[in-house]
Amino acid sequence: MRNFIIKIFIIAISLLGINACADLDLPSDGRLTLQDMFSSYYLTRNYYGSCRAYFPQVGFMYQGQQTPLASFSDEAHDASDGVNGAVNGWYDNRTSSSNNPAEGSYSWAHYFQAIRKCNTFLASINDPEIATAQIDEDEKNGWIGEVHVLRAFYYLQLIKRYGGVPIINTPYEVTHDFSQDHRATFEECADFIIADCDAALTIPESGKSDIGFRWNISDNERGTITRAFAYAVKSQTALYAASPLWNTANSKYTWTMAAEITKEALDQCLAHGFELFNTKPAKNIAQNAYAYYFILRSDPSRSVDKETIFETTAARTNVWKYAGTPITEGVEKAGAGPSQELVDAYGMQATGEMPILGYSDAQHLEPIINQSSGYDLSNPYNGRDPRFYASIYYNNAPRTLSSGNIEKELYPLDFIENAANNISVSVNGDETTLTSTGGDPWIHTTKIGRALNSAGKSVISFQYKSNKTVTDAEFFFCVAGGPQGGVESGSNITIEKASEWKRFEYDLSTAITTWGFGVNASGGAAPENHFLRFDPTRGEGYEITIKDFQIETSIPPQAATPVETFVGGNCGISNDITQTRFTRTGYYLRKFNNYKSNVNVDADGLMKIFRLAELYLNFAEAASNAVGPDVAVEGKASGIGALSAREAVNIVRVRADMPPLPAGLSSEEFQVRYRNERQVELAFEEHRFFDVRRWKILNETDKFVTGMRITKNGEEYIYNRIKLQDRGTNADKYLMFPINLSEVTKMESSTGENWQNPGW
Repeated sequence: MRNFIIKIFIIAISLLGINACADLDLPSDGRLTLQDMFSSYYLTRNYYGSCRAYFPQVGFMYQGQQTPLASFSDEAHDASDGVNGAVNGWYDNRTSSSNNPAEGSYSWAHYFQAIRKCNTFLASINDPEIATAQIDEDEKNGWIGEVHVLRAFYYLQLIKRYGGVPIINTPYEVTHDFSQDHRATFEECADFIIADCDAALTIPESGKSDIGFRWNISDNERGTITRAFAYAVKSQTALYAASPLWNTANSKYTWTMAAEITKEALDQCLAHGFELFNTKPAKNIAQNAYAYYFILRSDPSRSVDKETIFETTAARTNVWKYAGTPITEGVEKAGAGPSQELVDAYGMQATGEMPILGYSDAQHLEPIINQSSGYDLSNPYNGRDPRFYASIYYNNAPRTLSSGNIEKELYPLDFIENAANNISVSVNGDETTLTSTGGDPWIHTTKIGRALNSAGKSVISFQYKSNKTVTDAEFFFCVAGGPQGGVESGSNITIEKASEWKRFEYDLSTAITTWGFGVNASGGAAPENHFLRFDPTRGEGYEITIKDFQIETSIPPQAATPVETFVGGNCGISNDITQTRFTRTGYYLRKFNNYKSNVNVDADGLMKIFRLAELYLNFAEAASNAVGPDVAVEGKASGIGALSAREAVNIVRVRADMPPLPAGLSSEEFQVRYRNERQVELAFEEHRFFDVRRWKILNETDKFVTGMRITKNGEEYIYNRIKLQDRGTNADKYLMFPINLSEVTKMESSTGENWQNPGW
């Protein structure tokens, strides 16, 4: 008989973060039964929300050392290599089943806790004896769809790291016989993951804009799992299952099957409005669309960013701080310095060719130059793939894109007519007339949309006409739910009577200092979700007509000092292990980094979990291995045609302003090119670490990395490649993570079998 008395601790409920406290009528012993939980709409919704609470916040966070997963691969070498901690342990090959530096917070135990939570939700919500709350059927089905996909995603994270794991799809009873458990194969786990996604995708869309398992969500629903997410999970799962590390002689996951699954995922996303981000930024914002994409936060409604399928919801990368150049204000460490191997992977823009074809020595100090590429050994950073300039600070790279003049950024705001009190609102074109009707009149604005750049002066500004002089106007900093604090301090604000258009300004310095308005997460909301409440004045009969209501920031000129990575330069290379603020490789990370970020404002981007470019590359890999580079694979989604592997890669390259790959490449030649394309397009996005493992080339890539030591002789630069320490993390046992010793011991005592991965 099902155990109805699974106890839920109050503290677990408090972590759900959906304002449940007021709805909890707890027994005196502080525990709830599942019947209690699922008899309440609000508690059921909160339990669904708790299944999302285990979602990884991908960024610079491994073991508290503020470094990305890239530092544990051949993409980068962290400058904390001499400091006791995660990267030092990895580089010194001290990984064991008791201590895995690359595992971080998102471990075997973490994901199985998440899976248990999902299992309990799915079992309970589908049990009429437990789930007695009155819930809209479409909303409930939406939750069910999301939790199925979440469970699939959690399993995908496990098998990428550990290989096949136990498949648990029901809540364990207290009487569960653990001796009957077994470790499933990778293929069995892939089947389960894809079946979970398919179960969600069979749920019809509700046709409602705010509930159900949907393609389209609003910006207020950030973190909601969508149908695109389900397809992305299927694509990545099939690709991994067909890859050399996991594919067996009798595996159903052939490249043909993977091509079909990844093509369907790509087609469905394209049919529902996804497309590669290609917005050209102003020259003082970012170098190109690719660079802009990684500093611009996604908008889940896809009004601007139509590429992102899912972005980590909270953790900004903080590149400026944890992988920053020493000349950046507030930087703490150089962090993950891109490797010379990664730099060598960026092609030449004019020819589209790879500049380096490999190395003639075991130390990677003698590159094999592609003579037809246009690569110049004496000017190695000239003419490279635009993604290089968007991703890496190199010697003499511009630190700032500022023109040297005072620059302004505008944050236009509108008034929300149905978010007003004691005010009548009349809109005529770009003019809004606010008329007070008594009491305490106020009106809300829309959200500011992105974090303010607070490096300079920030003001509220607008053009207005007013029938009377107002002496006690106010602005309030707001988040969802209402005002969090006044943005003015001391005397009230005066808006003078004006029959002709007049400019109004109000300095936000006090608000930013006091409340963090628009700059940090003060008030419990990301700065881009902050908005204003405008209180014109108390009383009735005040009429103010306003246009061009906005926040504007005036940014003072920045020094155009370049990044000097040569020995003795302002960001010079250092092999002194006590100098963690200087690069070991001769390069600094630029991807995700907004050059305007510093100790006063973090405007760096957030990492993407899934994006459309990955689906193009997943398809290219599967299709090229299945039918060759130039054979088109038919689409299944309405209005989407056939596509070849080469065409898929070229779509990604065109966005980056790179020449297309030529037709007629052999399968072997194309493999080199699409693997190279993944390396540069997806750099620092937690793909390379797993790619070299599933391709079974870890022994070729991860023994060590190299860098570039540059010396300056007058106006001449001398370039010398250098080899960094041997890591020893390229042995076959590193193809999979070790399962934690405590987990292995428990499983062996229950099943009599040793479930540990080979070599550990």
